[in-house]
Amino acid sequence: MSLNAQAIELELRALNRASGSVLESVDVEVVAETGSTNADLIQRVKVANANQGAVLLIAERQTAGRGRAGRTWFSAPGGVLTFSLAWHFPTQAQALMGLPLAVGVAIAECLQKIGVPVELKWPNDVLKDGKKLAGILVETQTNSESGVWAIIGVGLNLRIPDELEHQIGHAVADAPWLAQMDRNALMAALLHSLQQVLWTFEQAGFAALAERWNQLHAYHQQEVKIIDHDQLLHQGRALGVDERGSLLLQVDGAVLTIHSGDVSLRALA
Repeated sequence: MSLNAQAIELELRALNRASGSVLESVDVEVVAETGSTNADLIQRVKVANANQGAVLLIAERQTAGRGRAGRTWFSAPGGVLTFSLAWHFPTQAQALMGLPLAVGVAIAECLQKIGVPVELKWPNDVLKDGKKLAGILVETQTNSESGVWAIIGVGLNLRIPDELEHQIGHAVADAPWLAQMDRNALMAALLHSLQQVLWTFEQAGFAALAERWNQLHAYHQQEVKIIDHDQLLHQGRALGVDERGSLLLQVDGAVLTIHSGDVSLRALA
């Protein structure tokens, strides 16, 4: 079934009623093709005011999708669910540290409820069977109004054909069960989970979500290495994340606090 903005909004309202949520609805837009949903919303919120509600933009196909650290996000129509959510926070950008991890909690908890076993890899990947199922890119835009807009981009693999995996250059996960679902119902469920988690984050910061993230930690108590542009920075035991979303790494009896930046985490062979 094709993605349909009205169907998603109806599904979302039904989920909000069932959960007793009093959060405002989200304006949903679906486009057949665009370069990047994140880039589109960044341009839009530059002239938006703080009173404008949240906007979800979904693309059937992205031609210039972006991942963290400037990487390309490859997708295929029907094979990858690609969307971005513009959400206004009445705070400063530095207060949004930990937001990508909060988004990971929302996505992972939603997928687990649907029956897809997933875990989280610090700082912003959702894993299935140890391989990447979804990626998250959060960008911010401050305008003349108080607060900051967060543009939350998500790419979720549904069914990855061999040629797309070859284009990506390494093995990734997909979820055929999700691919068989009504995509409008799936998108509404993801959006509902995002609404709940973002509201919690807005009220109490990542501290209120840290334990939920740690419950989903893929590398808890495992030996890992932290890499920056192919250079080894640290090697130690991953303990989880703190209340700001920083990784706690035990190295030679000491606990280091690793901030995300552009560093990457890898499991030791």
